[in-house]
Amino acid sequence: MKLLRVGTAGAERPALLDAGGALRDLSGTVTDIDGALFADDAALDRVRAAADAGTLPVLDPAGLRIGPPLARIGKVVCIGLNYHDHAAETGAEPPAEPVVFFKAADTVVGPNDTVLVPRGSVKTDWEVELAVVIGRTARYLESHEEALAHVAGYAVAHDVSEREFQIERGGTWDKGKNCETFNPLGPWLVTADEVPDPQALGLRLWVNGELKQDGTTAQQIFPVAEVVRYVSQFMTLYPGDVINTGTPAGVALGQPEPKPFLRAGDVVELEIDGLGRQRQELKGA
Repeated sequence: MKLLRVGTAGAERPALLDAGGALRDLSGTVTDIDGALFADDAALDRVRAAADAGTLPVLDPAGLRIGPPLARIGKVVCIGLNYHDHAAETGAEPPAEPVVFFKAADTVVGPNDTVLVPRGSVKTDWEVELAVVIGRTARYLESHEEALAHVAGYAVAHDVSEREFQIERGGTWDKGKNCETFNPLGPWLVTADEVPDPQALGLRLWVNGELKQDGTTAQQIFPVAEVVRYVSQFMTLYPGDVINTGTPAGVALGQPEPKPFLRAGDVVELEIDGLGRQRQELKGA
């Protein structure tokens, strides 16, 4: 299923994109798309049955904002330097273990919402990423098979980053990762049954129409199953948590000088095979 949430910010309603591309209203079937839904097998069964019946009300998408496809996100766990080509372009050695950091859940916005360039920023950067949505409580998982069984679905994430704040201002990466609007998510949450191999997905990103990133999850140093298993050794993952699994080569940081960092007025577009497409215009904060 392709699940999404539509409407004004803070007042989104749950919806579904059916096999024919029609937008269907789920608000009469479930209250929202969130961790509670994925933890409730009966509720998921109701959604599937309603989708199969083809009787859900049709919504007119014209002028309708698409919000983040997941409400009430608990935490956003991120994996750094997780593509062989990205590690190489930044001059970093491939990590022996996953590099783990966090983004605040309130950095998450809709896939086409405005991204704000922070005040004083001169090194705002782009990163297309595969986001994993957790569907079952996960702690101390032992195998890759067990890890994938805890995945509810997948989405496109834009891990917007400010490299000066991240690298040059001391401390951890958090200052360059948690600026307002720095995690567009969606448009859809595609359930795991529709993504048979998360290591066979193409990822692409354009800036002002110019292709900047063109990679594949096959290049991940730590595949999705290992990322979920590994993270569960250090923290409990709950339904509705999100893991951003890293970005392929092509970010501004890896380009020769002068590096083409983002500025107000730029337009970023990004997509992942089968998971939809985002578009953001950048403005000053």
